[in-house]
Amino acid sequence: MAGEPPSPVTASPWGAWRAATPARLALGRAGAGMPTDETLRFGWAHAMARDAIHAALDADALANALHEQGWETMHARSRADDRVTYLRRPDLGRQLDADDAARLRNHERGGAARDIDVCIVVGDGLSSLAVARHAAPLLGALRPQLPPDTRFAPVVVATQARVALADEIAECFDARLSVMLIGERPGLSSPDSLGIYLTHAPRRGRHDAERNCISNVRPEGLSYGAAAFKLAWLMREALRRGLSGVDLKDESDLSVLESRQTRPLPP
Repeated sequence: MAGEPPSPVTASPWGAWRAATPARLALGRAGAGMPTDETLRFGWAHAMARDAIHAALDADALANALHEQGWETMHARSRADDRVTYLRRPDLGRQLDADDAARLRNHERGGAARDIDVCIVVGDGLSSLAVARHAAPLLGALRPQLPPDTRFAPVVVATQARVALADEIAECFDARLSVMLIGERPGLSSPDSLGIYLTHAPRRGRHDAERNCISNVRPEGLSYGAAAFKLAWLMREALRRGLSGVDLKDESDLSVLESRQTRPLPP
């Protein structure tokens, strides 16, 4: 309004940059420290990350959501008895509880070898918040992109789980391919990031170079549709070529370009 004195506060030239990213940049300062509002935001983000790590996954609620999509589910746990043990002993989070291993191996086996293409494991990992929010929507987007004759093991909802736990679970079902959906380590701007790990011929002792990874699945990162498209492409190619990890490069974007090039032009 005319006649008003100019504001004593100088507008930050970084405002447009900060509006475009959740990254912590151009925080400013108040004397020798950070401004109060930035200190409060940091404390809130840190608390969200801690809560994501320590919160327990509601495995029953997740199983119910998957049942509504038509997935058969089972539950399992690692050899880490509680969250404190899980955080202190990563090796126990990679090993399947002995009783659960026997139960999975005997599931509808009937004494005959099973013919299963894919075993999907949903593990709480380091962010149960990510799994609770994003696992069901992602699997809902995935299934229509796979061949209808794909043979699935029951989706296993696993608690106190590390990535390698999917190898032993899939081995129990004699599956050709394991897909692990797991909560990733929270960041200060992403407490609910979901990761996906794919391994061909899963078995105990597999290492990370034998896996493919899709990271940061969430609405603010990689969308459900884009993640499902990449995952479906990797699953199809892993089964077709009989490999995964460093030997299987993600060329899903090339398949999109090729389909556009071969599409007939409109009259």
